[in-house]
Amino acid sequence: MSRVTTVNGATQSAPAPKEDITNLLLLRFQKLMRDGILTPGSLLPSERELAVTFGVARSSLRQAMKVLETMGVVTQKVGDGTYLSRDGSYVLAVPMDFLFLLDDISPQDLLELRLMLEPALAAKAAERATFEHITVLKQSIRDMQLKGINPQQVVAADLMFHRTIFHATGNALGSRLFHSIHTAMFKVIATTSQIVQVDHTIKLHRPILEAIEQRDPKRAAASMTQHLEDVRTLLMHGEKKQNSIRLHKHLFEGRVQRVAISREPLARKRAARSRSLVQSES
Repeated sequence: MSRVTTVNGATQSAPAPKEDITNLLLLRFQKLMRDGILTPGSLLPSERELAVTFGVARSSLRQAMKVLETMGVVTQKVGDGTYLSRDGSYVLAVPMDFLFLLDDISPQDLLELRLMLEPALAAKAAERATFEHITVLKQSIRDMQLKGINPQQVVAADLMFHRTIFHATGNALGSRLFHSIHTAMFKVIATTSQIVQVDHTIKLHRPILEAIEQRDPKRAAASMTQHLEDVRTLLMHGEKKQNSIRLHKHLFEGRVQRVAISREPLARKRAARSRSLVQSES
């Protein structure tokens, strides 16, 4: 893999940059998967064989494999080899995490997206949820009701409830989407769980479960919308509270600074008086 360049009228072959080689290798892997030559869960040929097959240096191949591993496409097992992932559950999960960080995606942005998606997903879950899905939804609510449950466990049960609805749609992309936004959802749920009691959370989740269990898509969508609108209200309340705390802290620090400044002349006078007394005694 090289580029053709012309120097003093002569044609020369120059090595392509590593980035170009990596991109070309990724395209080659895509073609092998598309053609069915590489199948989910299959063990890839050795690094040496792949390098020969693709006609590249092993260092260039390693770079491409690292990218594929970061994307969740392959899994490297020490002493065993490299496997193509069995499914796409975690493909782009890490890059999506960076997307939320680099683009500074706000909780409000995420919530707006959830309001566009999750009511429709809940409606579809009401049509397609299996007995197993409904069992997990019920268990998630029971877990929230456990005595002595800590906030982290509440968040985990809440996430399991929403994850199950994504899966219950029977849509593969819906399931993958949950994994992509999982981290951001965790932060939002963790924030709201600190603002309200767990009973409040259960009160808004139960109607969603009932609507799905009773195969009522419209009510499932409406209940999910009500739940997410409540989350939005809680986030706004929490944000106002944080702003109020920051304002009070700023005012308090300013007051302390002003008091210190106002006392400074008095302190200087006292110091000068002390010096004069010492001098007169000596």
